Amino acid sequence: MLTEDNYIERIHAFTKQDWEPLLALIPEIEKTEIFGEEVRPEQVEPGVFTFPNWKEGDVVSKFFEIVYSMPIIIKFEWSAWDEGRRIANDLNFDYDTIDIPTKCKLITAIVRNDRFCEGALISAFESGFIVKILKAIKKQLDAQ
Repeated sequence: MLTEDNYIERIHAFTKQDWEPLLALIPEIEKTEIFGEEVRPEQVEPGVFTFPNWKEGDVVSKFFEIVYSMPIIIKFEWSAWDEGRRIANDLNFDYDTIDIPTKCKLITAIVRNDRFCEGALISAFESGFIVKILKAIKKQLDAQ
């Protein structure tokens, strides 16, 4: 896992080839209509019910695996990152105005938030947030 002390240097050291598995998901994301589904509680025996949860679609699962294996998940206080919250809540934010390490911090915040708010990652796919970030990363890499 990357840390606040090394993430910028390590992310800048990635080659275009290192990014390819993640960027190859863009077409798949764009053609995906359902990114996950809510699994309703069910009774497993009298008086005992399962909790509702979310089942991720294939592209969401692939994304999750890739961001951890690259790695681009950064160990930092994502829940206290006000700039990230502001960016994520701005539907018109121009992702071309931030560098790739900051984009990775946004991805980290969404992925980590999903552990505490199940379905957050699926929602980020449904809203287009993830594909916007990936396209901005691709655009920046293509310009190098």
